Amino acid sequence: MEGFTISNANRFLETGITRDSKSMAIEGSSPIDSTSNAGKSFADTLKDAVGSVNELQKASDKFSQNVATGKTDDVAGAMIAAERADIALRVMVQVRNKIIDAYQEVMKMQV
Repeated sequence: MEGFTISNANRFLETGITRDSKSMAIEGSSPIDSTSNAGKSFADTLKDAVGSVNELQKASDKFSQNVATGKTDDVAGAMIAAERADIALRVMVQVRNKIIDAYQEVMKMQV
């Protein structure tokens, strides 16, 4: 799924790319090719998102373990990692809730 997602948001923030108000295109990028998006299904995109959240949770746990065992004294870094993992999990839960709501609405439709 191409576009502005959580995983590539940092790239836009770091490069300082802005939108051109006249053409509504992002400067410095090529137009999105619709055939490149057809290769990845919704299930694959969702699976990648869940994997990303899982990796953030693992990194947070590892960071917390290192602080608890005394391998590092970067408490602020551990807190930042924990907050990132928490926010990612909250977003994933909200996405799940929206998907369930959409599924229930589709099931209510009469054929």
